Amino acid sequence: MNRRDFGAGLALAASSGVALSQATSSRPSASPHSASQTATPGKIGLALGAGSARGFAHIGVLKALDEAGFKADVVAGTSAGSLVGVFYAAGFTPWQMEEVALKMRDVEVADFSSASKRGMFAGEALQKLVNDFVKGAPMERLKLPFAAVASNLKTGENVTLRTGDTGAAVRASCSIPGVFVPAVIGGVELVDGSLVSPLPVKAARLLGADFVIGVDVGSKPSNNIHSGLYEVLLQSFEIMGRSISALEAQTADFMIRPDTLRFVSTDFSARKDLIQAGYEAGLKAVGELRARLGTRGKRRG
Repeated sequence: MNRRDFGAGLALAASSGVALSQATSSRPSASPHSASQTATPGKIGLALGAGSARGFAHIGVLKALDEAGFKADVVAGTSAGSLVGVFYAAGFTPWQMEEVALKMRDVEVADFSSASKRGMFAGEALQKLVNDFVKGAPMERLKLPFAAVASNLKTGENVTLRTGDTGAAVRASCSIPGVFVPAVIGGVELVDGSLVSPLPVKAARLLGADFVIGVDVGSKPSNNIHSGLYEVLLQSFEIMGRSISALEAQTADFMIRPDTLRFVSTDFSARKDLIQAGYEAGLKAVGELRARLGTRGKRRG
């Protein structure tokens, strides 16, 4: 593998983390603890969850929210969610993200690691890819406050990255063990954030969000697995992340869950359909969000 289209680049990065909620309906739902809240919050935060190829659904959700006039003030992402989230925080519109995902070609996205037995890919290409698109801006200089969630490989602790090298943070958040060589930031080895926080609601609140919209693009594990190591790894992460994601969803103020059940987590060729699934779920969420957020969401034109 030497060259891929950029859509495949997003797919590769999205593949580096899968953590799924037990709920698979595309219908939005508010968390129980916040159902009675009606006051307009000071800051709206997005918590974009992990989801392998299903991470493309995040783009569709963002399109629907943008059309309805909902603009987030802060954004946190885990794994696939960190990749989409960093583009949002850097000021890319959802339509620009979609164009990048579907049309752009001839970008280096994969770097096989020949010098390490700790992962198939080194991850440096992903880091460079992100930094090229954000023009080298560190995380603290993006247009919106942004956080990428990773896991400390040695201690198993949650590491919420909020400053420093933007590409390195996304690389760390996406470094699924066995697929990517662990990323190293500040002398600490970091791996995929979905191990500890597949739906980064807490990270969004650390950024100052008063009202957190969680986007869970996951689904229950598919029975359609193949014999390859890659598919087995992703299936294992799906199984492992279900209960964690469900618990984190309870702490969000509002949840959007695209219907991704029909998509296999390794099917990156379905990215157009996944974006559409996210868009449809976002449209269904708009009415309730307006009821909850009042004037924060206004129709365009």
